[in-house]
Amino acid sequence: MEDHKTQLLDGKAISAQMKQEIAEEVKRIKEAGGKIPHLAAILVGHDGGSETYVANKVRTCEEVGFKSTLIRFEDEVSEEELLREVDKLNNDPDVDGFIVQLPLPNHISEQRIIEAIDYRKDVDGFHPINVGRMSIGLPCFVSATPAGILELLKRYNIPTCGKHCVVLGRSNIVGKPMATLMMQKNYPGDCTVTVCHSRSANLKEMCLNADIIIVALGVPEFLKADMVKEGAVIVDVGTTRMPSSVTKTGYKLTGDVRFDEVAPKCSYITPVPGGVGPMTIISLMRNTLLAGKKEIYK
Repeated sequence: MEDHKTQLLDGKAISAQMKQEIAEEVKRIKEAGGKIPHLAAILVGHDGGSETYVANKVRTCEEVGFKSTLIRFEDEVSEEELLREVDKLNNDPDVDGFIVQLPLPNHISEQRIIEAIDYRKDVDGFHPINVGRMSIGLPCFVSATPAGILELLKRYNIPTCGKHCVVLGRSNIVGKPMATLMMQKNYPGDCTVTVCHSRSANLKEMCLNADIIIVALGVPEFLKADMVKEGAVIVDVGTTRMPSSVTKTGYKLTGDVRFDEVAPKCSYITPVPGGVGPMTIISLMRNTLLAGKKEIYK
C-alpha cells in the first residue's frame, strides 16, 4: 500500500487567491490616481470554445477591476480588416494589452496577425519577440498556460531543481514554452527536460523515468497508470469535450490523463476541470497588470 496521500494541485483555489491579490493591487492603483489596466480582446466568429474563453476573460477583468473591451468580427472578416484593427489597438494609448482569440478562420494567417501585434501589448506572449526573450531568460510576457503552470508549482512548493521533467506535446502555445521554462536557471525550473510527441519512440520509458510530467497533447486519457512512477507530479493541460450521459450539458471536459487510475500513484496531480484552466485566465490578468504598470517594457 502506498504511504503517500495524493494532493490535488487546485487551480481553482490558487487562481481565486491570485484574483484577490490582483484586485487589491488595482484598488491601490485607483486610490493613488493611477491608470486602470485595460485589456482588449478580438473575437472572430462564433466558435463555442472561443466564445466561452473570451466571456470568462471579460468577466474576470470585471472581477479584478480592469477595464475591458471586446471587439467582435464575423467569420468573413478579411485579414486586412483584422490587421487594421490590430494596428488601431497598437496605437491606442489607453489599451495596455490585447489578445486575438485563436483559432482564426482558415483564410487568415494566424502568424501574420500575431506578428502584427505590438510585442509590448502582447499579453498572450505569442509574438516571436516575447517567445525569443523567454527562451534566453529576459523579462517578457510568458504565455498564459505555461505561466499558470509555473505559478501552480511555485505555490505548492514543488521541488523542481535537478528533477526529470517530461513534457508531452510540442505546441507553440504549451509544449515548447513549458520545456524552455522548466530548464531555465530559476525556480520553478532547473529541470532536466525531455520533450515527447507523436513521433517519440520510447515514450512510456521516458514517462516512467519522470519526476514531473506535463501533458499537453489534446488526446483524452492518454497518460495511463502504467506510464507513471510512484510519487510523480502530474500536470494535465488537456481539455477535450467528450459526450456524456450524466451531465446536463451532454458533455464533460476530459483531460489527457486517465485521472482515476493515475491519481493514486502521484504525489500531486491537477484535476480537469479546475486545474490548469483557471490558472491560464488569471495569468492573462497578471500579464495585463504588468502591461498596465509598464513593468516589463518601460
